Amino acid sequence: MLSFFRRFINSRLGLIVTFAFLAIIAVAFALGDVTGLSSGTRVASGTGIARVGTADVSVDEVKRRTQDEMQNFRQRQPTLDIIQFVNGGGYDAALERLIDAVALGQFGQKVGMVVSKRAVDGQIASVPDLQGPDGKFSQAKYETLLSQRRITDAQIRADIVRSTLGQQLISPTEGAGQVPLNFASPYAALLLEKRAGLVGFVPTNAIGPGDRPTEAEVATYYKRNAARYTVPERRVIRYAMITPDRVKAAATPTEAEIAAAYKTQAARFAASEKRSLAQVVIGDKAGADALVAKVKSGVGIDVAARAAGLEAATLKDIDKAGYTAQTSTEIANAVFAAARGSIVGPIKSPLGWTIIRVDSVQQIAAKSLDQARADLTKEIGAQKLATMLTDLRDRIDDAIADNATFAEIVSDQKLQATSTVPIIADGRDPENSTVTPDPRLAQVVVAGFAAEQGDDPQLAPVGQDGSFAVVSLDRILPAAPPPLAKISNLVVRDFAISRALRKARAIAVDIVAKANKGVPLAQAVAQSPIKLPDIRPVASSRAQLAADTKGAPPPLVLLFSMAGKTAKLLEAPNQSGYYVIYLDQIERAGAVTNPQLLRAMRGDLSKVIGREFVRQFANAVQKDVGVKKNDAMIAQTRKELLGER
Repeated sequence: MLSFFRRFINSRLGLIVTFAFLAIIAVAFALGDVTGLSSGTRVASGTGIARVGTADVSVDEVKRRTQDEMQNFRQRQPTLDIIQFVNGGGYDAALERLIDAVALGQFGQKVGMVVSKRAVDGQIASVPDLQGPDGKFSQAKYETLLSQRRITDAQIRADIVRSTLGQQLISPTEGAGQVPLNFASPYAALLLEKRAGLVGFVPTNAIGPGDRPTEAEVATYYKRNAARYTVPERRVIRYAMITPDRVKAAATPTEAEIAAAYKTQAARFAASEKRSLAQVVIGDKAGADALVAKVKSGVGIDVAARAAGLEAATLKDIDKAGYTAQTSTEIANAVFAAARGSIVGPIKSPLGWTIIRVDSVQQIAAKSLDQARADLTKEIGAQKLATMLTDLRDRIDDAIADNATFAEIVSDQKLQATSTVPIIADGRDPENSTVTPDPRLAQVVVAGFAAEQGDDPQLAPVGQDGSFAVVSLDRILPAAPPPLAKISNLVVRDFAISRALRKARAIAVDIVAKANKGVPLAQAVAQSPIKLPDIRPVASSRAQLAADTKGAPPPLVLLFSMAGKTAKLLEAPNQSGYYVIYLDQIERAGAVTNPQLLRAMRGDLSKVIGREFVRQFANAVQKDVGVKKNDAMIAQTRKELLGER
């Protein structure tokens, strides 16, 4: 997961997303915190974390931006918490993007760029969350949101101006894709490079568990590695379910309703007739007459139509009203007066001349009220049920708008309130891994984790049958490690593994030192104080590494970042030990004689060259307007986001 964040941070999208102003505004409103979009021209409250040109970037602003971006990532990674996000580089990226945005906005204004009021109006009006029921911009909704979020119209407009200027400045550069041949050649040659070496391994399990650690050692290890045991942020969510069963009894149709529906739909239950037809439309009368003659002589209408370059259309079980709607009253009258197997036409129609063959005639008897009762009861009941659920939902929605609390809604509507156990963002209880989250509560959990402490209750759908829930955030349990007493056995085990890993590293370091002094790797491994696996040869080319869809083994990757005839150390995954890698041979080749490889490399580089241009341009803009970072405050803010002091 951390690598995903780092890829995003270093991607062109990672910079450009800062200036996608409309998306930012829409997401910010949806998240319920537009104040994270600070204007480049106003000084935000709080201690300055950076000075960009004439503007201060405040600690509060960076924290809000980091939280907002984490919420965006949570859409793809529901279990993500602020600690994972910060450790994955999210905080650094949010700060850099904010500085880029402020710097580019100031640079744009400095060189005389402007954004018209009409353009800003258009961006605000196009935000979906600010549109009313008629699909048009709602000034009342806009003003309500501004009031709720304690932000002014002027601040929003300043944010849009800044973001628009940034987008306009980088747009010409981000699409760059021209890569000269001489530029691509060295990179292509790297793919042809081959390397061979040797790999030794010092496994942790060869060290042995050692003595049981003391309580003091365990406590120190637990404190030092608290992040490893930290349980993600958990929340207790209160909810009250409203299902169709609540109004089912009241939705049962009465005899009067059934009789009224039968009377209203008299045509539906009257005797009727349905026919299956085959028809052809021909543009001229002569052609139509010729086709009719063929059909009457025994040629199938579909065969005759294909011979004329046409295709006969088939209509199955259609009644007169439906056929009239598709053709005309004249044609429908003629077709429904004809006997089965008859050929009707040609009759003039808007598209030409129509010929119809009556394939079948189905007489449907009328239904009495008693015969129609079952269907009508089901239909009316479903309609009443949906209406009652909608009315109930609207009443609760109105109560929320009138600032009713969760407890008041539950009491007024006589609902049954329930609370979840402390759960993480995907609905799981980390203290009870055997319990599977109820899929019906998925949207309840989403609503609970989208809310902030003190927010109004929300309504969340919980089923395809119209069920919904009133949802309220009860409390938030910040990410924290469980008490040591609760996980002491786990910590003792991890301590033993960590101690064995340190000993394995010391052995591996000694082997590396000997190999770098000229001792053959096999001999250096044999001289270790414990029995180790035999060394093994490895060889690959950069092209093979790049083509490995599962990811090349880490020792091979390291092999291509080493100097020849040297050894290096590499920790194996899952604290399983240490690799010792020795690079023996390097075989280089030129790419000039491989035009196919050169073309492929130019294509690959063309996809990323624009990102580099954008980054360099942003760096130049920062230098022009002047950026001064407060490193101490940046570090302190990181600690605060991680819950450290």
